[in-house]
Amino acid sequence: MIPGTGTAVNVATVLLGSLLGVLLGNRLPMRTREVVTDGLGLVTLLIAATSAVAVLDDDLAREVGDSAPMLIVLGSLLVGGIVGSLLRIEDRVTSFGGWLQRRLAGEAGTAERRRFVEGFVASSLLFCTGPLTILGSLNDGLGNGADQLFLKSALDGFAAIAFAASFGWGVAASITTIVAVQGGLTLAGLGLGDVLPDAHLAALTSVGGLLLVGIALRLLRVRDVPVADLLPALLVAPLLVTVVAGLR
Repeated sequence: MIPGTGTAVNVATVLLGSLLGVLLGNRLPMRTREVVTDGLGLVTLLIAATSAVAVLDDDLAREVGDSAPMLIVLGSLLVGGIVGSLLRIEDRVTSFGGWLQRRLAGEAGTAERRRFVEGFVASSLLFCTGPLTILGSLNDGLGNGADQLFLKSALDGFAAIAFAASFGWGVAASITTIVAVQGGLTLAGLGLGDVLPDAHLAALTSVGGLLLVGIALRLLRVRDVPVADLLPALLVAPLLVTVVAGLR
């Protein structure tokens, strides 16, 4: 199978889901849209929990010791958050979403623009921070098949319906992020020759799960967590595993 096929299918399902969501959303009252968003937030919490428990992975414990995994996750979020906030990633992603809104939807009122940007940011982070994104894209590039990305595509398609019903066309704009992130990881897989060791992948998966918790809190309107500022933690996690393992 040609590398990149999984990402192409993912883009198609998000576009289809967004179209269905917009058509459905226009026929739903605001209260119903909010209930749909709350439901998606709860499901995101469930997905986040299944990813975050990777901190208890046996391979990670053998690599860094029984007491280190939690500290590695904590250190990754702290270091990644500091780097991301200094780079103002959240602000830049929001600005990019606003620029896309003006390009794709023209000038609109403040409320409509905020809705577009929130849809773009939330869906981009949800579609691109999970373990299936990373492992699936790498395996696609390595020539191991795109089965994981096909599974992710189905999940993202249903999520896009729910997102677009509440946020509109900003969800469809997230395909630019999907192409950039998954395409980049697929190209990285072409050059890596092998996937990350299990211990490193477990740490990365756990951190990704906690980022999904931040997205869920935003969807549930509990707290506006700047998840984009925490994205560098995904790079810091495997590096810390290497450092800690080397010090043992």
